[in-house]
Amino acid sequence: MKKRVQSLLLVILFSAGYTLPVAILYIIGTPIGNLGDITFRAVEILKTVDLVACEDTRRTLKLLTHLGIRVRLLSCRAQNEETAAEAVLETLNAGRNAAYASDAGTPAVSDPGAVLVRRAAEAGHEVIPIPGPSAFASLVSVAGGMDKSVVFEGFLSPKAGRRRARLQELLALDAAFVVYESPFRILKFLEDLAEFDSERYICIGREMTKVHEEYFRGSAAEIREIMAKKSQQLGEFSVYVSGKKRH
Repeated sequence: MKKRVQSLLLVILFSAGYTLPVAILYIIGTPIGNLGDITFRAVEILKTVDLVACEDTRRTLKLLTHLGIRVRLLSCRAQNEETAAEAVLETLNAGRNAAYASDAGTPAVSDPGAVLVRRAAEAGHEVIPIPGPSAFASLVSVAGGMDKSVVFEGFLSPKAGRRRARLQELLALDAAFVVYESPFRILKFLEDLAEFDSERYICIGREMTKVHEEYFRGSAAEIREIMAKKSQQLGEFSVYVSGKKRH
């Protein structure tokens, strides 16, 4: 009902020659672990906006507190992005700038943000990226894969059948691909990978940019054995898998 009323009011205002003030929605890349990775430009933008929409207000508040910034926060996660986008649009429609930050890395890259971006753009507001950290780009830069093309897959399905079927499709590509995996499924993923192509070159990044970050490079079979010997799998994992012609 509220949305219909707002739309009607806009029609009336536009027919009277009124135009909404153009505001800016900044899409901000935030640290994937090390808070020192925030860019100078991102800090300056966060100091000036009237609202910061974020995936988890607690995590973004920690970052802002570290930076000495106080600003109004709004929860905008996958489960409520449609309704949260309405609240952000109210700020933008009033001519005030806003920003969006997901929990870590670049929004809309295996994170929420795409719905908000589209809604803001459709409403006539500027949407400006503030480049920053990305687990995908960071891993590719140290993988040593030498592939011309890289496919970003993000998280595979937690369901074994779907995961294995999609993994086989990805392995059939000439391009490399990057997936994210949880500590609870990383070994199973590596087992599947080694079963399908034990000699495929891979690079795993664990806890990237954090105190205990580490990287493993080698064949799928070799890395699977290394990881299996660890007493427990902790942290967040990103996996680079070379293309079928780049063993």
